Amino acid sequence: MTEQKTAPLQGLRVIDAATVIAGPTIGMLMGDFGADVIKVEHPRGDVLRETGQKKDGVGLWFKMANRNKRCVTLNFSHEKGQALFKELVKTADVLIENFRTGTMEKWGLGWEDLKKINPRLVMVRVTGFGQTGPYKNRPGFGTIAEAFSGFASITGVPDGPPTLPNFGLADGVAAAYGTFAAMFALYHRDAQGSGEGQYIDLSIYEPLFQVMGPQPMEYDQLGVIQQRWGNRSKNNAPRNTYQSKDGHWVAISTNSPAIVTRVLTLCGGPEVAADPRFQTPQDRVKHIDEIDGIVAGWIARHDLKTVLEEFEKAEAAIGPAYTIDQIYQDPQYQARNDIIEIEDEDLGKLRMTNAFPFMSETPAKVRHPGQRKGQSNEEILCGELGVSKEELAKLKEEGAI
Repeated sequence: MTEQKTAPLQGLRVIDAATVIAGPTIGMLMGDFGADVIKVEHPRGDVLRETGQKKDGVGLWFKMANRNKRCVTLNFSHEKGQALFKELVKTADVLIENFRTGTMEKWGLGWEDLKKINPRLVMVRVTGFGQTGPYKNRPGFGTIAEAFSGFASITGVPDGPPTLPNFGLADGVAAAYGTFAAMFALYHRDAQGSGEGQYIDLSIYEPLFQVMGPQPMEYDQLGVIQQRWGNRSKNNAPRNTYQSKDGHWVAISTNSPAIVTRVLTLCGGPEVAADPRFQTPQDRVKHIDEIDGIVAGWIARHDLKTVLEEFEKAEAAIGPAYTIDQIYQDPQYQARNDIIEIEDEDLGKLRMTNAFPFMSETPAKVRHPGQRKGQSNEEILCGELGVSKEELAKLKEEGAI
């Protein structure tokens, strides 16, 4: 029998008062690693419940982004809803919210209000453009951030339009930044002994802007403005997607001289690998059409199985461009248990991504998918805040919950 490991965030209480993707994903990540996460929704429910694919009327995205959370409903526009929320905040280590700048202040729930009732609170404030600056009051979503950050302008083919990802890229990157920022704040509060909380001003566009690399420095020092270049790279070659004889696509990257040599030897022979024109990254980029032609031609003459086997023998980096059905069948995903099966009270057995990253001593765990709206109202409001069942019914009738 496997020894039960202790969750690293056990004993930490997080209030997730955010909606859609970025904020709730912070709560999801902290919940995966053991935090008690209370999802606070307007009585109408998080819009993510109605977003994307559904089964039997149940939103699948919500089930994942709000796993491991207890769901309660509170109306922040209602005086009693505000009062109950403040009682919850008194018990919290972390609060996550993503209302437009100034909205929480309008309700008397801003940082200056909440830190008075809980000086140890860490408040993560997620907005499109941040809490300051001329755009602070603009509505902002991941799509806007992907364009505003410069990501879209360098993505796509040279003669095509700026290209947006078909998933929540900016939200996911912002959520990762928000999670580690919250943990930094908790470390400062607890491990360094300050005893004080703080608020975190997290825009959605800035984390994506940062992970895009040294573009600001390249422009500052060299006047370079990065352009769209499809799947190629201006840093090295070959780097592209290529189609096999049986119609499958693979991606290749050659970020070290040894791998370049092995790929060119495999696809063109020793003479090609030794060609003086192909010995530096800059020279290979100058002759990128010829190099791409050599690699593409070899791959097009072989089926996917052979391509992957020969690249593996050559110790060259390659990856099939998978669709989700292929991911389900891949032995690497299976061996690492990257997709798990859990029970859900609405949908029965369902599979979703596991909790990452894996930790040897304090692993994460997906305990349950997202709950029904207000499912934990009685447990939390009555059991923890002392509201009677009669009061609970009245609060619901008044629209406070």
